[in-house]
Amino acid sequence: MTQVLDQTILTLYSSVRARSQALVVPLSAEDMTVQTMPDVSPTKWHLAHTTWFWERFLLLPQLDGYKEFNKEFNYLFNSYYEQVGARHPRPERGFLTRPSFDEVMAYRAHVDAGMQSLLSSDYIEKNPDAEALVRLGIAHEEQHQELLLTDIKHVLSRHPFGPAAYPAEQTEARAPALRWVEFAGGQYSFGYGGEDFAFDNEGPVHEALITPFALATRAVTNAEYQAFIDDGGYRTATLWLSDGWGTVLSEGWDAPLYWRRQDDGSWNEFTLAGEGPLNPHAPVTHVSFYEAAAFAEWAGARLPEEREWEIAARSMAGPQGRFMDPAVAAHPAAAAAGDGLAQIFGDVWEWTRSAYSPYPRYRPAAGAVGEYNGKFMSGQLVLRGGSCATAPGHVRASYRNFFPPDARWQFSGIRLAKDI
Repeated sequence: MTQVLDQTILTLYSSVRARSQALVVPLSAEDMTVQTMPDVSPTKWHLAHTTWFWERFLLLPQLDGYKEFNKEFNYLFNSYYEQVGARHPRPERGFLTRPSFDEVMAYRAHVDAGMQSLLSSDYIEKNPDAEALVRLGIAHEEQHQELLLTDIKHVLSRHPFGPAAYPAEQTEARAPALRWVEFAGGQYSFGYGGEDFAFDNEGPVHEALITPFALATRAVTNAEYQAFIDDGGYRTATLWLSDGWGTVLSEGWDAPLYWRRQDDGSWNEFTLAGEGPLNPHAPVTHVSFYEAAAFAEWAGARLPEEREWEIAARSMAGPQGRFMDPAVAAHPAAAAAGDGLAQIFGDVWEWTRSAYSPYPRYRPAAGAVGEYNGKFMSGQLVLRGGSCATAPGHVRASYRNFFPPDARWQFSGIRLAKDI
């Protein structure tokens, strides 16, 4: 391994750190302290936690002479790593008025200086496994950039006047008619088997038998979902899984998160660019697995298996789509015109009906970083494809996201499938 590769890693590191800071430029210090529900973390916490990751897993064990910025931060900004020690309760992250935003930024600068020293040395050359850990850290920060956007959206949505965080991107496209693309059954290989970085839950490569299926050419639109609502979708128990119907009743759901019914019966939607009329051609987003499954039942279809989705994704040229742009509000847009598959990558995460479970022969990595994915393989469903809030270059055909079935504050949407 050469110094050229080390410089590439340093460039990637510097780029991802700069993007995190670009995302918070439009926000006030007050914006970045609020926590509106247990799943939401304050922006300031995301900035500190991603910094803690680099300090805890790379600088403290690997950089000679590195001085820890503040020992209390190991308690405040550890997320869920049991092997690293005790941590502040997740639902109380919004109580942390201190450290201040300025101190968090000083922490980032301190750690960035240490990482500059580490990655400018022969560290990677002398440690064959080091590059994978650095790339894990980069992917980890990219994940928190997406969480930062989805979390600040929830925070600002609770303001009585729904303030904008970022300027809107002007899109006026109309969604094409929904069609179907058929795929043959057979024995297929799944999972990531390449040389570049991938998360451990994307492998090992394995084979599975798939029966013939069809996948919708695009994601379900707001107009199509509104038809489900108008037809009594949220009042028809037979469309829903039992737990989903119980959630509808207990939570009082009658529309996707951020939809707001107006006095004249029309709908507005809150976005990171503020509140405005619902775009009927954009993909519906911020729906739970329960809502996605109920819509699919109403539409006479089903949600795809995650391996079906992966077969379709591998037929594409690559992970191209609407991803995060720090300069504009993250929001999905209408699919491009055409008869083939669209929006496989980007715009909205697509719920599958697959439980998040280990692939055959899966084993988590040794040590604390092994807690990253494996211990969450219970009670969650897989989503695929990335969203308009996902960092460019972050996802692949094998990438597996996962959330509980009632989660809907992420940019999660629906693609239909059916048996043939």
